[in-house]
This record gives sequence, structure tokens and C-alpha cells, in this order.
Amino acid sequence: MEIHNIHNQKLQEYGIFTISLDFELYWGMRDKILLENYKENLLGVSKAIPMILDLFKKYEIHATWATGGFVFYNDWNSLIEDLPANKPSYYNKELSPYIYIEKIQRNNSLKKYHFAPTLIKKIKNYLYQEIGTHTFSHYYCLEEGQDLESFRADLNCAIKISKKFGFSIESIVFPRNQTNPDYLKICKEVGIKSFRGNQLNWIYRAIKDENLSFIIKLLRFIDRNFNLTGHNTYSFNQIAKSLPLNVKASRFLYWYSKRFKVLEPLRLKRIQKDLSYAAKRNEIYHLWWHPHNFGMHINENLLFLEKILIHFNKLKNKYGMKSLNMRELAHQLI
Repeated sequence: MEIHNIHNQKLQEYGIFTISLDFELYWGMRDKILLENYKENLLGVSKAIPMILDLFKKYEIHATWATGGFVFYNDWNSLIEDLPANKPSYYNKELSPYIYIEKIQRNNSLKKYHFAPTLIKKIKNYLYQEIGTHTFSHYYCLEEGQDLESFRADLNCAIKISKKFGFSIESIVFPRNQTNPDYLKICKEVGIKSFRGNQLNWIYRAIKDENLSFIIKLLRFIDRNFNLTGHNTYSFNQIAKSLPLNVKASRFLYWYSKRFKVLEPLRLKRIQKDLSYAAKRNEIYHLWWHPHNFGMHINENLLFLEKILIHFNKLKNKYGMKSLNMRELAHQLI
């Protein structure tokens, strides 16, 4: 379906602030870090999410929570009953959550690091919050061994468990931002109207983890504090082309670090200037992060977030900037 124009022309008369969060718990980190070294972050999610939601309520923020399908379950047995028959055959076996499930042998003491149906229900109770999908199994769309049909099976499982909770999935965030153009047709077929693409600059392009070089990591670090790649805002016409719409990321919200505490004012000013740029030019600014990024130093992270939201509130009053989640933005454009 090609989109030839924006039917709601008034949308172009003000800037848009979009927020998305990748709600994945340990499913998104298990091939990155040992559980014992990340427990504090994961346990902090149950405290951080209600506090984030309260901030969103205070400043009337509309957000998309791209939630991994596995996170919806209560325990290992109920999850295992719903696993798809067609699973990805990653060449790197460590990437497969299905092998991981077998290894941990349904250890009930680990449930709190992997499942959070209560938190999902809590998000549902707040206004303006969308539940999107982060795929069912934290599916890697660019890693060797994945294929079209296993992705289709994965996405169908994600939609099925979401429906049990009363959600209709219309937005997707691809794990590790590995956007695979071949899979967008499947997303469209199942009713997904938007996805979060990567930032425009080449240092943020979709890439396999093994190809993420030190130089790219260094450039990303510099860019979080200094304007290396521009403001990364974009116009409505840049995304209103075909379904699903590419609601591109603008900035990843890094977590508080004692080591880089001296750079915090620069990091904040970087984001505030980005937002101001979007508000003045009537463009879109898309901020994203993971709830587990706030699992440690919760107060410091929440204080930083509130400063961003206070700045947005000023822009809303001065320029009419609006907060829209990914679903709402897509519905305005199609």
C-alpha cells in the first residue's frame, strides 16, 4: 500500500515527540552478559516501570512499549506450551533462546528475570500507552540462520499472546534494531502499521553484532554528548511512503553512569537541543531505551528523564509540540 499524501495536514503544523521502550528483561541480554552480573538491573525494572509510568502520566506522555512475547508469561511451563514448531536455526547457537530454555531446566527461581505479566497489565492501565511487539523470542532478523518462515511463526506467536491480554499489535521494534526489509511484508500482512527504523547516520545502521566495531562504538559514545551526527529529526513526508511506516529512531537514551557523571549536562543538553530543533521545524523526534537501563541508579535516571519531559512541556506550550506513540502517529499518516 503506497501512501501518497498525509490526510491530516494539521499534523505538519507542529513537532512530534515519540517515545518507545524495548521491554525484554533478560531475554534481550542473555547472549550479552551473564545473568549474575545483570540481576540488579533486571530486578530494578519492577520499580522503574511504575515510576516511568507516573512521569508519563504527569506530563501526558504517549509511549509505545515494544514488549517481547516471552515476557507475557507467568512461568516456564506456560511458555513452553506456546513455543512455535518452526524456530530459527541461528548458526551461532548462543543466540537461540530455545537452547537457553533447555539449559536452565525451568528453574523457578529465575522467573522474575524473564517474566512480567503484572507489569504489562499495569502499563495497560495508564492512558496513552501502546503495547507493541519486540517479536516473540527476541528474534534476530539479520543473523545467519534465520529465515522468512521462522520469523512468520515467531510473529504469529507474539500476536497470539498479546491478544490474550487484550492487545492488538500495530507496532514493532526489531531486536537489536536489526531491520530486515524482507520481513516488512510479513509485518504488513499481520496488521503492523509501523516499525522503528535506525537513525539516519551510517554509524547507526542495522548491523550484525559481530560487525559492531570499536570505532562505531566510540563514535556513538561521542554522539551521545556532542552533536556529531546532527539532530536526527525527520519530516512527516520522510516516513509517509508505504506500510509499515518507518518511524525512525532519533536518539537512544543512555543510562546514568558514575564514571561519566561529568558528562551528564552535555548529554541532557544534546537531547534538549534535538527536541527544540524538532519543535521549531515541525518535525519528529523519537527517543527510545530499555526499562532495564533504568534498573540501577533509578532515581538518577528518572531525574534525567523528567528534565527531558519538562523541556518537552515547555516546547508544547511555546510551539504546540505534541506527544504521540508509534500507533497514534501511524494512524495520523495513513
